[in-house]
Amino acid sequence: MSELITADLVDLDLSADTKEAAARSLAERMVAAGRVTDLDGFLADVAAREEQMPTGLDGGIGIPHCRSAHVTEPTLAFGRSAARIDFGAADGPADLIFLIAAPAGADSDHLTILSSLARQLMNADFTDALRSADRPEQAAALIRGEERSAPAAEGTGAAGTGAERSGGERPAATGEPAATAEHAAAEPAAAGPAAAEAAASEPVAPFRIVAVTSCPTGIAHTYMAAESLENAGREAGVELVVETQGSAGFDKLPAATIAAADAVIFAHDVEVRDKARFAGKPTVDVGVKAGINRPAELIAEARGKAARGEIGAPADGAAGGSAPMDEDGPAGDGFGTRLRKWLMTGVSYMVPFVAAGGLLIALAFAIGGYEIASAKSVADHFVWAESSSWAALLFQIGSAAFTFLVPVLAGYIAYGMADRPGLVPGFVGGYIATTIKAGFLGGLVAGLIAGAVVMGIQRFKVPAALRGIMPVVVIPLISSAIVGFLMFVVIGKPIASAQEAMTDWLNGLSGANAIGLGVLLGLMMCFDLGGPVNKVAYAFATGGIAVSDPSTGSLKIMAAVMAAGMVPPLALALATTVRGRLFTKTERENGKAAWVLGASFITEGAIPFAAADPLRVIPSSMVGGAVTGALSMAFDCTLRAPHGGIFVVPLIGQPFLYLLAIVAGTVVSAGLVVFLKGLRKTAEAEGTGQAGGKAAPGGATEDESKVAVAA
Repeated sequence: MSELITADLVDLDLSADTKEAAARSLAERMVAAGRVTDLDGFLADVAAREEQMPTGLDGGIGIPHCRSAHVTEPTLAFGRSAARIDFGAADGPADLIFLIAAPAGADSDHLTILSSLARQLMNADFTDALRSADRPEQAAALIRGEERSAPAAEGTGAAGTGAERSGGERPAATGEPAATAEHAAAEPAAAGPAAAEAAASEPVAPFRIVAVTSCPTGIAHTYMAAESLENAGREAGVELVVETQGSAGFDKLPAATIAAADAVIFAHDVEVRDKARFAGKPTVDVGVKAGINRPAELIAEARGKAARGEIGAPADGAAGGSAPMDEDGPAGDGFGTRLRKWLMTGVSYMVPFVAAGGLLIALAFAIGGYEIASAKSVADHFVWAESSSWAALLFQIGSAAFTFLVPVLAGYIAYGMADRPGLVPGFVGGYIATTIKAGFLGGLVAGLIAGAVVMGIQRFKVPAALRGIMPVVVIPLISSAIVGFLMFVVIGKPIASAQEAMTDWLNGLSGANAIGLGVLLGLMMCFDLGGPVNKVAYAFATGGIAVSDPSTGSLKIMAAVMAAGMVPPLALALATTVRGRLFTKTERENGKAAWVLGASFITEGAIPFAAADPLRVIPSSMVGGAVTGALSMAFDCTLRAPHGGIFVVPLIGQPFLYLLAIVAGTVVSAGLVVFLKGLRKTAEAEGTGQAGGKAAPGGATEDESKVAVAA
């Protein structure tokens, strides 16, 4: 196994002035060492990870990191910047920068070394030694653990944590620092022998916390949060044990340890695995950076919740996650951001039902015509040799899938707000919305009400004896009754009227109004290429067709949304074909794949291009998407399937005009990309671009690369 870092991977005089330039400078050393095969591809992966969450830490540390298929073995490059570089930490820019690179299938030995480094970063002696190192060889040895500062060698600070977690003895029985324990022992002795004897015979049980930490890559933040929480626990006199769910795998906490815990802390940015183990405990649920930056506050919050009898009811999650994992306490997301996340949680679970049901219904219409909707139930009449029977079968299966759309939407909106206890009232409210014809809007409102009701119930202090039945009996019972009453008696009918009015408005769209809506939807689909804005437009379209008999206006919107979403990858594929010299070798290879991705309505196929050059790619994509959306609406194209790209064109109303709209938008976008990149190329040739910084592949300058990371 090669060394994680060598002197060649250390730069003690890092001259970069932005985090992108710093990552590039250190990554170039990895390429020179043969540990990274594709510089631009690797940097795109680093940028994608940075987009998920800033990698700056308090104390002047930046840790850009990622998993990448372009990395041959786990590697670390270290840079020290006198000018300091902003990595998004709350306390200011960083002077110590660690670029961590792990292969997509890294082995556990290497990842264990990386996790040990992440823990060491919480040790002030370690970082001070790196700041005073005067030779690359010395810095590399410090990072490898071959050379230690005096305090670290004596076992203080974070270095001792691993021993403690492996079964070593804590400084004191309560988890307190040794000095604090000695002081506590001295007080009863000073008060007299009787007091000392009484104190010794009646030991006070320490407060116990179990915690779980995890982050998207499972390399750095996971272990740094664990180290920070453990240190804060010792200082607070709390017995705190952490389960790190990182890239090197994880060992589950013993069931007895969890059962004995007084509270739980989740510091995570990906769903906690086997979350149901912690059900019924007072729970603090925050992002992983909160575990690093304010562990003492989290411990105090956990103790407060336990004292008040507040409980959480975590459950196993699924892809898509839920809002609690993204929260970072009072300083975290605002209500608008949390609301969007709750809604997107519901939409993410609903979309597979829409896709399956919509495609089955569209295929049924292609085989048996639109009159197949009135066919008899195939349970009573099915003839194997008749195509109409097969068409009826597909239609009725698709319709069955559609019946779950609104309940699933409402149920998982409530889940995003309140975890597992929100599912029952959410599904009940969503089903009621379908029975009173409140539709998609009714599902949205029912999910939000269900989540809010459950969150309100969870705030009540309950006796310890009742905590175990709260998530499975009391909360579902009370919340379902409240949500059902509100939906049936109070707000259901007004929502149904609003849904009917919206349907009538969509059916009445024509001329400039329809074209304007097409432009707006096209811009939204191409703004963030599969991100939240894109998903809002897609959810609006799929919500309109998520009924057995959608309106003509809803079918037009679905057609416009899918057409616009196909434009960005197709446009970039075309641009790399006609003007390949304007793109890097990696981008030209990505362009070949973009043909298929775009044709399949996978807008994310354009992300690698946008990450490298957002100032030219994103505006060009938005213009082309707007053109396609407007033309699709103007041509009165309709679509019953929520996905499929060109493969469902035979099921589209006005298919030839629909293809024309896609081609027009693709040509416009590709032309703009080529034009803008060509201008940059000309400026570089004339020497006018030198003032803006060194040109990066794809036409972006270092000054622009910060924007590239946000794309």
